[in-house]
Amino acid sequence: MESGNGGGGGKEGDLSGEMEVDAYRRLFPLRFYERHLLESVRPDARPLAHARDTSLALGAVATADGSALAKIGCTTMLAGIKLEVMTPSTDSPDEGCIAIEFYMPPICSPIVRPGRPAEVAPVIAKQLSDVILSSGMVNLKELSLISGKAAWMAYLDIYCLDADGALFDAALLSAVAAFSHLHLPPVSVNDDGRVVTMSKEQVEGNSAKEPVNKERRKLTLNSIPFSLTCILYKKYILVDPTAEEESIMESLVTVVLDTSGRLVSLYKPGGTVLAYTSTIQDCVALTRQRVKELRKILNEALVDMEVD
Repeated sequence: MESGNGGGGGKEGDLSGEMEVDAYRRLFPLRFYERHLLESVRPDARPLAHARDTSLALGAVATADGSALAKIGCTTMLAGIKLEVMTPSTDSPDEGCIAIEFYMPPICSPIVRPGRPAEVAPVIAKQLSDVILSSGMVNLKELSLISGKAAWMAYLDIYCLDADGALFDAALLSAVAAFSHLHLPPVSVNDDGRVVTMSKEQVEGNSAKEPVNKERRKLTLNSIPFSLTCILYKKYILVDPTAEEESIMESLVTVVLDTSGRLVSLYKPGGTVLAYTSTIQDCVALTRQRVKELRKILNEALVDMEVD
């Protein structure tokens, strides 16, 4: 009997201890984190320079021309690309276009309210557009069909399904993966002179009046960009922060490098910590290592897609 009560008391003691730790974490979050930082580790047992587990699934949306589901820790992004034929502008008659939208529905985070768009959503959409276009990842000339008459408009929509920090990193990864999965469909010119997509039967039967391209083909992606967000707090750098970490330690830096190591962009939206040159260099070095990891994850996802 005494032995049983002792065991129960031990469990109650453990539970009481856990409740005290949780209460302390809620009441004094910064102090709670500082205790862990002194040991160069985070509450989730991650070293400061380690990103969370990352995964990619290509072809997540069957109705899209290209799609991907990206997860970094709990942060989850679903990206889909839909193609439409457009008339190119007179300034760029041999180029197509890319339009990017980023959505944060209320299900993704308790801070997003129904009926009120998340303030950060248009900011991330603008960042994504700037990075994807300035990196040169997609050669817009590859989206051209008939010079001055027809080109592809690629609508990239990204939905945040779970917002647990480092949203831009996960959004960019999903966008890059969706473009890697994208296939341009075969098209032809119909009797009215309009460019239309060809069905599988038309391609195999060669019944199209004037084929523009007969085969589905993938885009050639160059200088693929990847990013890493870091928190700057005192002398510490925490990579790939969670939503909790971002809310407690507000100074963030996001570095974007392409696969050749070129700096595409550096984004620091304010914060109390000054970003000294040495600190930025450390963030770039950490991003360089992260780019290697993400490139490997993308390549493995592409191989898995080909096997399937």
